[in-house]
Amino acid sequence: MRTIAVIGDSKGIGLALRQRLLERGDQVIGVSRTGAQAEGNYTGLVFDAVAHPCDLSSFTDRLDGLVYCPGTIGLKPVRGVKPEQVMEDFKVNALGFLQSVQANLKLLKSAAAASDGGSPSVLGFSTVAVQTGMGFHASIAAAKGAVEGLVRTMSAEFAPDIRVNAIAPSLTDTPLAAGLLSNEAKREASAERHPLKRVASADDVAAMAAFLLSTDAAAITGQIMQVDNGLSAVR
Repeated sequence: MRTIAVIGDSKGIGLALRQRLLERGDQVIGVSRTGAQAEGNYTGLVFDAVAHPCDLSSFTDRLDGLVYCPGTIGLKPVRGVKPEQVMEDFKVNALGFLQSVQANLKLLKSAAAASDGGSPSVLGFSTVAVQTGMGFHASIAAAKGAVEGLVRTMSAEFAPDIRVNAIAPSLTDTPLAAGLLSNEAKREASAERHPLKRVASADDVAAMAAFLLSTDAAAITGQIMQVDNGLSAVR
């Protein structure tokens, strides 16, 4: 049985991913500020992984996967972005990701060294706005750009034992994006901006996350996977 830690599993993409992992038989350690409960091989922890490194060595002796889901979505024009917002976005998205990996690197290495080791995986989250310029995304694009830089650096340092990737969604139907999809007109306008004319669900993104965490993705590392209904690639 593989053990996966999902930091930020109480809602949105983290919740959808936790459900997928449990359904396929993985053991899941969930970490969130509010805590969560689930049936199956699940341990739910209440912890603020942004404020402090989240060392899971008291709960497992190995990690076959580590996922960092916390994020922000505040949008401001360049002229209106405050330093405080930039620092907060960086702390939640990039620093929290880095600290979580640092705190649990030994557990990932333990999985890689085990006789049944199967390509342990680290997964972060970026945004389509890093590689596709979008107005009003200065702070979040800068923070998520740092995540992409960390993914490439980590994947180089940790190879061949540990794979590191990220997913870059476009606007996704989660509680974090509720204000941007709060009525049918907004939802239709968002869908219309995408070549596939739809808004991604949390489960759309969780499906890619579950794949990247699996041994089926053993040949994939250092990649930023675009799950964006074609927004970054199709015109």
